[in-house]
Amino acid sequence: MPELPEVETTRLGLLPTVRGQTIVGVKVRNARLRWPVPRDLGRRLTGSRITDITRRGKYLLWSCRGGAAPGFLLSHLGMSGSLRLAGKAETPGKHDHIDLLLESGIAVRYTDPRRFGAMLWLPGEVAAHALLDTLGPEPLTDEFSGDYLFAASRGRSVSIKEFVMNGQVVVGVGNIYASESLFRAGIAPTRAAGSVSLRRYRRLAEAIKTTLGNAIRAGGSSLRDYVKANGELGNFQVDAYVYDRDSLPCRICGRPIRTIRQGQRSTFYCSHCQS
Repeated sequence: MPELPEVETTRLGLLPTVRGQTIVGVKVRNARLRWPVPRDLGRRLTGSRITDITRRGKYLLWSCRGGAAPGFLLSHLGMSGSLRLAGKAETPGKHDHIDLLLESGIAVRYTDPRRFGAMLWLPGEVAAHALLDTLGPEPLTDEFSGDYLFAASRGRSVSIKEFVMNGQVVVGVGNIYASESLFRAGIAPTRAAGSVSLRRYRRLAEAIKTTLGNAIRAGGSSLRDYVKANGELGNFQVDAYVYDRDSLPCRICGRPIRTIRQGQRSTFYCSHCQS
């Protein structure tokens, strides 16, 4: 599932091509996404100029000006989606559900085999939207710190891995990056969130920032359907310490990586390096 690094990589890949471009048309081939595509999306977007794309958690917010009315296109990649740049000659495939047609002749193509993403129109204040208003802090900002995690975790019996994957605690730390960050911080994923010390939370916050930063520089992780805006695969998973390495030797101590299930997700960890 695309997480913060994949969404940020998508944003960075799209921005140089689409910023300043006018949307000249919208082709919706299948409106049946997780949230149905608004019937008037094409009318609202056609004629709009894309002034910026920002990110909030796993949502991309396209600032659109000059069309029927100013507002934001909210897009989400869902479980298996991607946004990439497509030329005029590229024939759409079975799972290519939406094209944003730009004045340059390039299309921003939304592909999603499982149709669990979103393309919605937000006419007003985006921060107050129901999909965004309960989200926790961004992990790559100063607002996110070990002190914040420590304070938020007091009295919490949930495992620390499930705690940092909660989008109301911090956004964008998905399954891959939670496992990798906990390994980097030396913390067992089964520990109760409320039992972890301030010192270890400070180490974990830095590990999350480092892990996510490394993943963005690697172009994200391509495990199933995710591709970058230029169609290339992400490479973070190649050098993962623990994720998807069940029974393989730990890159640090050589003992076998173990796997357990937490919250219906596979957790990978080293029982020697993490405690």
